[in-house]
Amino acid sequence: SEDVLSKDAGECAICLEELQQGDTIARLPCLCIYHKCIDEWFEVNRSCPEHPSD
Repeated sequence: SEDVLSKDAGECAICLEELQQGDTIARLPCLCIYHKCIDEWFEVNRSCPEHPSD
């Protein structure tokens, strides 16, 4: 689902940009958060980059 980040949350594991308060993010069912770059990730992968076995 899409959401707005309420506080800084470190680095996006895909694009390596900082996840900063106010950024539009995608929150996965496993509760991991990413920038919208996750959309491109899911074009070639079907699982969370941090939880590939889920």
